[in-house]
Amino acid sequence: MSTLAPKRIAESNVQLAQLMEPSDANVTGNVHGGTLMKLADTAGAITAVRHAGGRVVTVEVDSMTFLEPVHVGDLLLLQSRITWVGRSSMETEVIIDAENIRAGTRRRVSTAFLVFVGLGEDGRPREVPPLLLETDEDRRVNAE
Repeated sequence: MSTLAPKRIAESNVQLAQLMEPSDANVTGNVHGGTLMKLADTAGAITAVRHAGGRVVTVEVDSMTFLEPVHVGDLLLLQSRITWVGRSSMETEVIIDAENIRAGTRRRVSTAFLVFVGLGEDGRPREVPPLLLETDEDRRVNAE
């Protein structure tokens, strides 16, 4: 049983936006998958730091889908949330949408699940707050 107070999912949510530029893409104008992976790791890590209240390290990319290509000029919109918490580890879900800012249209381009471990001052894993599941949606996502 944890001695730490549980935290609500909403307390750690993160939203990031990043415009895709030529340096993010290959010669055909498609953004590298690695660029999306780096941004997903950044969004997930910020979420995990907010939940843990301290340093974290990425230990696993559980899954990442690439649903549609992303192009130079697209605005990437990333949403990250905690989905599961263990003693020292946390899973985050990162959803990435691409917006054509001239046309005003959005499309889902990727979903990723990443696992992070909270670190103490000594660099070793440390206990993180349990997750407070408030809604049926919270409980469903946590169970999955």
